[in-house]
Amino acid sequence: MKILHVLSECYPLIKTGGLADYGFSLPHALKQLGADVRLLIPGYGDVLASVSDEKIVAEFEIELAGVQRHVTVIEVLPTEFEVPVWLVVCPALFERPGNPYLDADGSDWPDNAERFALFSKIGALLAIGQNSLRWRADVVHCHDWQTGLLPAWLQDQPDAPLSVFTIHNLAYSGLFPHSEFQHLELPEAWWHAEGVEFYDNISMLKAGIVYADAVTTVSRTYAAEILTPEFGCGMDGVLINYRDKLSGILNGIDAHIWNPADDPYLARHYGTEDRDTGRAANRAALLSQLDWQPGETAKAAPLFGFIGRLVEQKGADLLVSAASHILDHHAASFIIIGEGQHEYTEQLMELQHTYPDRVRVFIGYSEELAHLLEAAADFFVMPSRYEPCGLNQLYSMRYGTPPVVHHVGGLADTVTDATAENLDNGTATGVVYYQPEEDALHEALLRAITLFDDPVHWPQIQQTAMREDFGWHNSATQYLSLYAKISGESTGSNGMRVTRAKKVGQVAKRAITAPLSPSGSEARKTRGR
Repeated sequence: MKILHVLSECYPLIKTGGLADYGFSLPHALKQLGADVRLLIPGYGDVLASVSDEKIVAEFEIELAGVQRHVTVIEVLPTEFEVPVWLVVCPALFERPGNPYLDADGSDWPDNAERFALFSKIGALLAIGQNSLRWRADVVHCHDWQTGLLPAWLQDQPDAPLSVFTIHNLAYSGLFPHSEFQHLELPEAWWHAEGVEFYDNISMLKAGIVYADAVTTVSRTYAAEILTPEFGCGMDGVLINYRDKLSGILNGIDAHIWNPADDPYLARHYGTEDRDTGRAANRAALLSQLDWQPGETAKAAPLFGFIGRLVEQKGADLLVSAASHILDHHAASFIIIGEGQHEYTEQLMELQHTYPDRVRVFIGYSEELAHLLEAAADFFVMPSRYEPCGLNQLYSMRYGTPPVVHHVGGLADTVTDATAENLDNGTATGVVYYQPEEDALHEALLRAITLFDDPVHWPQIQQTAMREDFGWHNSATQYLSLYAKISGESTGSNGMRVTRAKKVGQVAKRAITAPLSPSGSEARKTRGR
């Protein structure tokens, strides 16, 4: 099976969050299961500067928003990769410094709609075989709003590949005004309630939901949650209409990158049997990196860690409040790595100022510090109000750092609460609380402190967590089954391809799009940068 994964970031080439880790790991897991996989991402400046030995696989003249743009697609195989990576090279749209989505002030790039509309169209062209390799996808797997238009571009192409659209975070919907739809000169046939229109705006995420052959989320619980007003971000009605093609497949982790037995970022490697000495060495290394020494009392008390965006979704406000109460009455300490809203960074820095021997805050992100903290903290705190899947709780368990999590989304699917029953039967892997409130998080932290002082159950919960298997094999197998299922559904009893009509309620409509074809240019021997 030939599979094209199309996404806006991929570790280690470009990373702003968990999507990048997913973008690296799933394609490689699929390859190990025998699939022929290609990865397509934008040719950001930093990415192009990091690669070599490129070859041109396609060149296009694409007209969008009244502008004719020359676009080159190159293939590279970076050292860490076993699947070819295709980069969309369009300097005016992608070769700019910093974050792929935000400018230096933290605002969205003003031309994001054009950037990712073009990216999606290039993905569709490559998928139908318009490349020098004559490689044609059987399935195009698209990710988040940045690729939402791709299934729409494929709609009326002869024998088009099937498409899967994965929602990694419904809160980011790629919403732009109708004027942007007109500016981009997108097909008018898309503009209706059963198409890309969403309350007089264009939603690229909705386009992916409507036009893809299958829609997935990154955990089973999140797939159910987004059908409700509480978690649906206004899109629950649309999702309910398409629930017959919606499913949840849990994310995995790359067991080679996140493995305490050979993690290159760790000061000392360890397993279940020597975890105490290994984790102690890594804590010393982390404290040295942070140039910080906790007070004597805190050294014998539990260390809580947090890594993530300092925003309301991640429960940053709950973390600040609950940590303050714990610090007032207990000897516990906290290390927090993240960046986000100014008010939360200020509150955390004030907390560090108040408790300099028990709180350390690192504003920003460091891959090395992230790995060290997973191996050094006693508990990992994830107070997210919603969490499509979450990866840090999976990393934490593998490193013997039981997570403290809100029972939501993928956190609910992966962490087993340390109840008396679960402790007795040896299945507990963390501490779970059930309301997104400060008091509930505070109570969970107190339970963790009590667990830390339990000489029987504390080592047991660490060992149980470390033995959990959250590798990608099972999830990749489920994706292959999904690809095969929709392939079967798209053929009739005689094996002929049937029309893929999209249903909204009881009404089936199909968008009639303009032909998907660039102006066409002969491939040249330069990148056209």
